[in-house]
Amino acid sequence: MNKVKVIIADSSELIRIGLTSIFERTEAISIVGQCASMEELRSTLNDENADVVIIDYTSKEFDISVVPEVLAVNKRVRFIGITKDQMAQTIVDALKFGVVSHVKKDCSAKEITESVLETAAGNKFFCGQVLELIREDGVNVNNVEFEPLSCEPISLSTREMEVIVLIAEGSTNSQIAEKLFLSNHTVGTHRKNIMRKLGVNNTAGIVMYAVKSQLVSPNKFLFASSSL
Repeated sequence: MNKVKVIIADSSELIRIGLTSIFERTEAISIVGQCASMEELRSTLNDENADVVIIDYTSKEFDISVVPEVLAVNKRVRFIGITKDQMAQTIVDALKFGVVSHVKKDCSAKEITESVLETAAGNKFFCGQVLELIREDGVNVNNVEFEPLSCEPISLSTREMEVIVLIAEGSTNSQIAEKLFLSNHTVGTHRKNIMRKLGVNNTAGIVMYAVKSQLVSPNKFLFASSSL
């Protein structure tokens, strides 16, 4: 299994040590750098082929401008913002600068780990606290332009395909969360994203897509349909 290569970027040594401790518990994550300043981050990115940078762009030696600067030369790397309490607009502005996902420093270790794995898989991840903060401020996160528009067709990620199959087989959000080692919140987010991408508004639409795409057999659909 290819590990997700992560760089931790935060001017606080304590935070870097704490995040390192969290990520070292997960075999799927490999820490390839710890950076205390933007200069160190630039240097480390030049030396290491990182997948994800988890960054506190509000910490002493960092600025949000480093994100578009890096993306201008390396479009492959994906950024996760991790901050203390912030105004909703600050977070939205970070998303517009190229941050893909966002969590808070007082989130659970599980959520922070999930943010890295989901972001590396091509998904966006927002902890419940961040979503609540943005919505309380009247901002619809779905209306924020996270990335430049592309003519490429929208595709389903591997994780979304897994969720579709489990939904079609009749699994509830809680059962899916248990099977995939995710939180219920994350599964709910996947379900909403799947429905948006497929242009459907209920579980039956997801099941029909799974059957038509031969992700599950018609027999499984018949058993699952009774629970829709």
